[in-house]
Amino acid sequence: MPNTSDSAASPSTGDPNYLVGLDLRGRRVVVVGGGTVAQRRLGLLVASGAVVHVVSRAVTPAVEGMATAGQITVELRDYADGDLDGAWYAMACTDEPDTNAAVVAEAERRRVFCVRADSARDGTAVTPATARYDGLTLGVLAGGAHRRSASVRNGLLEALQSGVVTDDSEPAVPGVALVGGGPGDPDLITVRGRRLLARADLVVADRLAPPELLAELGPHVEVVDAAKIPYGRSMAQEAINTALIEGAKAGKFVVRLKGGDPYVFGRGFEELEACVAEGIPVTVVPGVTSPISVPGAAGIPVTHRGVTHEFVVVSGHVAPDHPDSLVDWDALARLRGTLVLMMAVERIGKFADALLLGGRPGDTPAAVIQEGTLRTQRVVRADLATVAQRVVEEGIRPPAIVVIGPTAAFDAVTGAHS
Repeated sequence: MPNTSDSAASPSTGDPNYLVGLDLRGRRVVVVGGGTVAQRRLGLLVASGAVVHVVSRAVTPAVEGMATAGQITVELRDYADGDLDGAWYAMACTDEPDTNAAVVAEAERRRVFCVRADSARDGTAVTPATARYDGLTLGVLAGGAHRRSASVRNGLLEALQSGVVTDDSEPAVPGVALVGGGPGDPDLITVRGRRLLARADLVVADRLAPPELLAELGPHVEVVDAAKIPYGRSMAQEAINTALIEGAKAGKFVVRLKGGDPYVFGRGFEELEACVAEGIPVTVVPGVTSPISVPGAAGIPVTHRGVTHEFVVVSGHVAPDHPDSLVDWDALARLRGTLVLMMAVERIGKFADALLLGGRPGDTPAAVIQEGTLRTQRVVRADLATVAQRVVEEGIRPPAIVVIGPTAAFDAVTGAHS
C-alpha cells in the first residue's frame, strides 16, 4: 500500500511541470494571437529556428514587421479548428479565454503540447523564464508564478555575469580578448565583456578602464597596469603587445581591458595585428564608446531630428598645426552638425581657434563633460568663442569630452534646447 504520508508522492505539492529543452529547428509552431503577449514569445521561437505561423485577427506592428522580414508567417483571421495540423508545439495567446481553451483542446486531441498564456495551469506546457549565457540556457519554472520565475532567472543571470557564480567546467582557451570597458561606469561594460573578464588569468588594463571591474577579479588573476609598463612612452604600445603575446603563449587567457571601445582611438587593431602575427587567437568585444555615451549621460544627444544630420568624432591628441595632424579642420568648421572631440581638453584653445578661423560661428554651443557617467561627472556649458576660457576657469581636466554644435545646448533633464 502506498505511503500517503510521503509528500514527495503527492502530485498536489511542488511544480508538476517537467522541464525539458525542445529542438524546434525546422519544425512548425503555431501561435494563436498576435498581440503583445504573443510578440514577447515570438523572438525566442524564431531564434530557436522554429517555423512559426501566427493566426490572429490583428497583429502588433512588431509582429507585422517580423512577417514582412520573412521571420514568420501570418494569417489575419479567426482561429479555426484544424489550425494546429502539422504543429509540434502551440501557443494560445489571445485575450479571449474561450478561444484559448479551444486551442488547448485541439492540441490535446492532436497530442501537441500547448502553452496557454492567460491561464498557465490550464495548458499542457508552461514557458519558463529563460536566459542564455555563455553557451548555457537557463530556465526557471515556478508553477505559473511568472514574476517569481523571472525574478529568480534575473538573479541567477546577474550572478553569472558578475562572476559571483562561475562555471569552471571548461577553462578558457589560451588567447587574448580585447574588451571595451565602456566610458567609466562599471555597469556599462557589455555582458560579454564582463563574462570574459571573469574568466581571465591575466588582465592588462588601461588607466581609463573602470577600476571597480578589477576589484571583482579572483586573487589568482594577475593584473598589469598598462600605464605603468616600463620602456618609456615611445615603446609603451610595443611593451603592451609583448605582455599580451607572452601571456597567451604561457597558456593564459588574457583580457586587454580598455576604456570605451577598443577600436575608437584605442589602438585595439594594432594589438590584434601583433597577436595574429604570432598565431594567437583574438576575440574582440566592442564597448560602449565615450563620444556618444558621455554626452548622452550628460543630457546631450549627438543628433536630433531637424537639427543635425551628422556627427563627427575627432581625436585631439595632436594640435591642428602639428605636422602629424590628419584632420581637415577647415572642412570640420564648415559642418553644421555635431563635433565631438576626445583627448582635447589640454589643447581646446587651439581647436576652437581653428574652427573659428574656418568659419564656424563663435556663438555655436559647446559643452565639456569631465569624468562622464561617474558620480564625479561635471558639465560646463559655453560657446565656441568662450569654451577655452571656461575650461581654464572651471579647472576641467582629463578625461573629458568636448561637444560642439547645436545639440550641445540641449539638456535632457529640463528638456530645454535652443
